[in-house]
Amino acid sequence: QLPSYLSTYQSINGITGLWFALREEILLKPIEMIKLSVPSLLYTIQNNLLYYALSHLDAATFQVGYQVKILTTAVFSVLMLGKRLTILQWFSLIILTIGVSMAQLSAQNLSSSQNTTLGFVAVLLASVTSGFSGVYFEKLLKSSTTSLWMRNIQMGSSSVILGLLTVYVNPKDREIVTTNGFFYGYTWIVITVIALQAIGGLVVAVVVKYADNILKGFAASFSIVTSCIASYLYLDFSPTYLFIYGALLVNLSMYLYSYSPVKIDK
Repeated sequence: QLPSYLSTYQSINGITGLWFALREEILLKPIEMIKLSVPSLLYTIQNNLLYYALSHLDAATFQVGYQVKILTTAVFSVLMLGKRLTILQWFSLIILTIGVSMAQLSAQNLSSSQNTTLGFVAVLLASVTSGFSGVYFEKLLKSSTTSLWMRNIQMGSSSVILGLLTVYVNPKDREIVTTNGFFYGYTWIVITVIALQAIGGLVVAVVVKYADNILKGFAASFSIVTSCIASYLYLDFSPTYLFIYGALLVNLSMYLYSYSPVKIDK
């Protein structure tokens, strides 16, 4: 996503404005970069946890379980930002927990070659890092006048540095990279996934800016349905009734959490 942020900022402010901003906000503000390295490091850990989880869970179960990030984000928002949740939102979080638990129980029916318990532990840890990172980043945004685009560039820059460090610190990865080159294993499938992840991040930002959280919730629900259908068609996934009920509860909880009654002017 970093190249897209850079190109967007450059198109708005010009190449001179981009270079000046990079110099002022990155090179001359090491403390700010250190602050943003916290969510960058957590997102790096989160990505590795998600890869591990996907190796032990089917895509549909993974999508349902990963919605726990709504719960962790809500908890960290209350603790770090002093946000107050409505009774309906707390009720939706209870429904979310029940739904994810049902999906986890359903996943126990997978083949013995997949350790679903460890897969769900990885999903839960990834949800915790996602919730904390998102709230931490929101707190940084609200406590400074730096633009959202520049904050994303700062975090993207530190993420690239930390990502490279993790590659070369790991002896196995370092040996593969030094022997076969950095882009070894980059098949068209891998490149497609990277592109979709980058585009997805930009689309979420656009949805939040120009739509609302309710539409974002519907989009998340649609992604779960899409994952279920694709897994059923291409990955020999057969959902149980327990999984279906759990997925329905998760979707319901996302709608209730983001629900905001329309106020009618009198």
